Amino acid sequence: MNTESNPVPASLLFSPETIVEALDVNKLFSRPQPLQVELGSGDGSFVAQYAALHPEWNFLAVERLLGRLRKIDRKGRRAGLANLRGIRIEASYLLEYLLPRNSVTALHVYFPDPWPKRKHRKNRLINERFPQLARAALVPGGVVYLRTDDADYFAQMQAVFGATPSFAQIPTPRSLSQALTDFERGFLALGIQTLASAWQLALP
Repeated sequence: MNTESNPVPASLLFSPETIVEALDVNKLFSRPQPLQVELGSGDGSFVAQYAALHPEWNFLAVERLLGRLRKIDRKGRRAGLANLRGIRIEASYLLEYLLPRNSVTALHVYFPDPWPKRKHRKNRLINERFPQLARAALVPGGVVYLRTDDADYFAQMQAVFGATPSFAQIPTPRSLSQALTDFERGFLALGIQTLASAWQLALP
């Protein structure tokens, strides 16, 4: 990825000029390519691995915690990933306000906070509004990829997307399933089953 025509910047992290207008995604990367977004990237284990496997796509890692973003930055630069950028912001805010309409080919949401207490479930990222927000950001045929270790949260994910006629469930590609997050490695090491699904936005 690190070539003269597609150089890796000194930092993969960026701060938007404004948070009240949509991002100009074409300015984020030196090469215009289809964009995939991971909402809640943790330490970047998944996104750095997957970006290295797919230099033909651009990837935006979204994290709220600066320490995690710095890990993503180090991993990406060490691997020479010119197709990876990171932004520090709440995932829900970026999805609703900053991603341009029809600009994203895939949204990855892996092991979001399950907020297991009933009174806190309103804080879950994947809620009744999420499919509509995802539909606005995705290109036709775009896909939302989901993973969690929480069975109750998984049931909610399935319910909200299943109730949205514009999305249809599809198999998760094997190559994608093999790209693990840091949380997933920990769960699997403990023998904890993880759950995954994928939902594709209908073509016009």
